[in-house]
Amino acid sequence: MCEECENKKNLKPDTNVQFEEIIRVCRALFVKKLQDYGAAWRIMRPESLTDQIFIKAKRIRSIETKGVSMIDEDIESELIGIVNYGIIALIQLEQGFSDTVDIDTDCAMRKYDKYADAALELMKKKNHDYDEAWRGMRTSSYTDLILTKINRTKQIESNDGKAEVSEGIDANYMDMINYAVFGLIKIKYGD
Repeated sequence: MCEECENKKNLKPDTNVQFEEIIRVCRALFVKKLQDYGAAWRIMRPESLTDQIFIKAKRIRSIETKGVSMIDEDIESELIGIVNYGIIALIQLEQGFSDTVDIDTDCAMRKYDKYADAALELMKKKNHDYDEAWRGMRTSSYTDLILTKINRTKQIESNDGKAEVSEGIDANYMDMINYAVFGLIKIKYGD
């Protein structure tokens, strides 16, 4: 193997940098939507957020299966939606839902950043233990894993939020966020 090829082979992408860049893209859209709508999502109960993420994941799977989209939103925009709704869901689990918009933009962004940082820290720990196995996965597997996490979350929600031996709802949302970020990394940076 030539030296140039060997050097390229030894260069590993910096997952932390890629993750942070994807979160910046998601955050930028979140800020714009806050400007347009305020924190209107504060009225959503966690179950409704789970269903919103479900809709986005099902649409991704439909596009992956059919190979074509009939509306002008691609898989990337749906994955960004999953990241942002996952963070909203974590905020709602912490705060509880409200009948009114009861937080301002600054507070919403502080909470967003708190959970985006927590997702990054979880990813770092799992990447250490799993040696970045996600990089060898197909992007369609992320969709299936997100759908699995949604179904697990729905079951826990049906059990009044209680799990006997499994991770809780918050852990499932964190995994959904991370799988969506992995999909976005693959779209932007390739394998």
